[in-house]
Amino acid sequence: MFPERFTFSIADWVNAWVDKLVIQYGDLFRQISETLLWAIVSLEGLLRAAPWWLMLALVGAIAWHATRRWRATLVMVGLLFLVGAVGLWDKLMQTLALMLVATVIAVLIGIPLGILAARSARLRLLLMPLLDVMQTLPSFVYLIPVLMLFGLGKVPAIFATVIYAAPPLIRLTDLGIRQVDREVMEAVNAFGANRWQQLFGVQLPLALPSIMAGINQTTMMALSMVVIASMIGARGLGEEVLIGIQTLNVGKGLEAGLAIVILAVVIDRITQAYGRAPHEDGR
Repeated sequence: MFPERFTFSIADWVNAWVDKLVIQYGDLFRQISETLLWAIVSLEGLLRAAPWWLMLALVGAIAWHATRRWRATLVMVGLLFLVGAVGLWDKLMQTLALMLVATVIAVLIGIPLGILAARSARLRLLLMPLLDVMQTLPSFVYLIPVLMLFGLGKVPAIFATVIYAAPPLIRLTDLGIRQVDREVMEAVNAFGANRWQQLFGVQLPLALPSIMAGINQTTMMALSMVVIASMIGARGLGEEVLIGIQTLNVGKGLEAGLAIVILAVVIDRITQAYGRAPHEDGR
C-alpha cells in the first residue's frame, strides 16, 4: 500500500476552478451554447429537408470533382444510397450535421494555431504537450466539465468532439508550414514579400497537402466520437449504436456501425483526393 503521507489530490482544486468558471462566465457560455445549437439545428434541418436524391447528386458532384474518377464516384454514391435503403437516412443527416459543425470549429481553431506554432518556437513548446493531453486524455474525463458548462445535448457533444479532433490539424498545419523549403522562402524574401504575402502566397499553398491531411484526420476523429456523443444527448447514428448495445440488438448496432464506416470512407476519399497534387483525368 502506498504511504498516505505522500499522497495528495487535485480534485478539490479543479472542482473549485470549474465552479468559479461557471459562476463568472455562465452567461457567456449560455450565449455560446445558444449560438451553436442554432447553427447545428439549422444545418440539420436543412440536410434532412433536402430530397435524398439531391443530397446524393451533391455528394456525387463533390466526389467527382475531387477524384475525377467515375467508378469511385458511383461507389461512394451507391454506399450512401445503401445507408438510406436500410432506413438510416435521417440519422445519417443528423450525424453529418454534427460532424460538419465540429469540423468547421476545429478548422477555425486548428489552422490559425498551427500557423502561430510554426512561427513561434516558444508557442510550439507550450502547445505540443497540451495537444498530447487532448489526444490521450479519455474523452469521458473532459465530458464532465463540458456537461457542467453546457448541459446535455448537441452542444457539449460538439465541444467534446472538437477537443478530441483538433490536435491532428494543429500538428499537421505546423508541420506543413515548417517543411516549406528554406530556399523558396529566401527567394520570396529577396523579392520583398511581406509576412502576409509569404504566408498566403507561398507557405499555405505549399503546405496545403499537409493541411488537407490534417483536415482528413480531424474529420475521421470527429466521426469516431459519434457514439460517445450519443451518450450525452446527441442524436444520429451513434444513438442507433447505443440502442443496439443497450438492447443487445446486434443487427441494429451493426447497421448503424456500417453506416458510420460508409460516411467515414466517403469523407476520407474526398478529403484525401483534395489533398493530393493536381488531378489527372482517368486516374
